[in-house]
Amino acid sequence: MVATRKRARLNLPARDELRDPLLSALTLMLIGLMFVVVPLHAAGTISVHGYGLLIILLLASCVLMQSTSWIVIVVLFAGIGLAVAAHALRVAAAAQSNLDLFLDAFAWIIIDVALIVVIAGAVFAPGRITLHRVNGAVLLYLTIGLTFVGLYTLVGLIAPHAFAGLAVSHDRGLASSVIYFSFVTLTSVGYGDIVPVHPVARALANLEGIIGQLFPATLLARMVTLELEDRRERRAGKD
Repeated sequence: MVATRKRARLNLPARDELRDPLLSALTLMLIGLMFVVVPLHAAGTISVHGYGLLIILLLASCVLMQSTSWIVIVVLFAGIGLAVAAHALRVAAAAQSNLDLFLDAFAWIIIDVALIVVIAGAVFAPGRITLHRVNGAVLLYLTIGLTFVGLYTLVGLIAPHAFAGLAVSHDRGLASSVIYFSFVTLTSVGYGDIVPVHPVARALANLEGIIGQLFPATLLARMVTLELEDRRERRAGKD
């Protein structure tokens, strides 16, 4: 009992100190990977192998730093195992049956759902609303978009003609195209170059569009307002 309390006293302060800054750091790294590395790889400007696994490991590290729940950790390692297996299939040039894409899709969905639960708990935990927590809410928004990337990939694999303008198959630009479609849908831009045709794909697109409208207008806007109010109160207290 005493040893357990000592470990708690040693671990929890360090975790609490790192938790909020980690939200900002992971947000910046995830933005760099999704909107810089992935498009440049799809365009052939850079040659990066295994960046999908890198994104998954990045998200997994966020979960590990934010949660001590054994259930979350077990689910997390299950997702990592699927991602590593998918990467191993590609490296071995044995990915001719789309099995690696199925494994990748399931890995993205599992890890992203775990991350959404953990980050939501950190962002909306009791305490002062800081800039790091606002960035955490942005990370949560991005992770929602990535969750739908996995769902769209899964639907496209099961129903090959689920999307007009997007073929879910082994292609250098697959990740870039699915991420593009997911975030175009999440932000309700809707260029129309990729269109969901299958009923399940349409339902997912509708759901993501609704979430994409409600999240910034309600939760994110509220957090920004609270952070600004807290900043004004602290300035007034100093004066």
